[in-house]
Amino acid sequence: MAERNTTKVAEFILLGFSVHREIEITLFVIIFAVYTLTLLGNVGMISLIQLDSQLHTPMYFFLSNLAVVDLCYSSTIAPFLDTLLTKHRSISFYACATQLGFFLNFLISEMFLLAVMAYDRYVAVCNPLLYMVVMSQKVCTWLVLVPYLYSFSVALLHTIVTFQLIYCGPNIINHFYCDDVPLMALACSDTSFKEILIFIFAGFNMISSLATVLISYLYIVAAILRIQSTEGRRKAFSTCASHLTAVTIFYGTLIFMYLQPKSKHSLDTDKMASMFYTIVIPMLNPMIYSLRNQEVKNALKKAMGKCYVLPLTHLKKGIS
Repeated sequence: MAERNTTKVAEFILLGFSVHREIEITLFVIIFAVYTLTLLGNVGMISLIQLDSQLHTPMYFFLSNLAVVDLCYSSTIAPFLDTLLTKHRSISFYACATQLGFFLNFLISEMFLLAVMAYDRYVAVCNPLLYMVVMSQKVCTWLVLVPYLYSFSVALLHTIVTFQLIYCGPNIINHFYCDDVPLMALACSDTSFKEILIFIFAGFNMISSLATVLISYLYIVAAILRIQSTEGRRKAFSTCASHLTAVTIFYGTLIFMYLQPKSKHSLDTDKMASMFYTIVIPMLNPMIYSLRNQEVKNALKKAMGKCYVLPLTHLKKGIS
């Protein structure tokens, strides 16, 4: 017993999806394809916003930051899923801590960036004449910087507390990445302080960010209903449609995952929900903002036109 209490775990084994080998290979192929689309979509969105001067507005400043977070968020998890192809699915103690820290950092950042973008849409619809004054460059910078600093601090705190726990027994994590709850289940020491931290910060993060989104959209809906013309209402709603879609998917997934009745709760359901918001949502966001946004469509057409025209120009100069 004394040996068990003094021997610490040096690495963890990721159990993965606990399905047949053929299904795991299929999952890996799907995840690889989704991650490739995530890279192309988010890098493309960031590049498009940087290159097109018409997209240098507060809305697209926040959108480019969301794309960066989505890219980093997905890259924290997806590249490690090559373990689905191997029998040895170990991850070192410090690599696990690093993955958890980055995962929590980008998850919290995404929550508050979506809340900031909801506030941005509220100002745009409810105070259009003062929009550029209220959402100045300085204000926008602070609205992004504060969530980044907060998410980094909270993620660091959670990671330190989690890996200060003693792991001396089983080292098999029943998940496909290092997450708080499966790690706590392996701890040999008291986890009550960690559980209190999760309750406080998860509750605050979810309630404050979601409340900001809901209150912003209540004011937006009220403002849209006061618009007399149908065309005016359509135009006002179209400025929010992409963000509303992204918010619904993201928070819908989190609510489904964390507010299930205990009788219907299962680790397999958690894994599928986790895969959706860590792998699929970062792929969907650039599609949502490009397919439902005319300004992004126009910028994309312009960029594609330049890519097509420039080679032809050089070719003609070479011929002449």
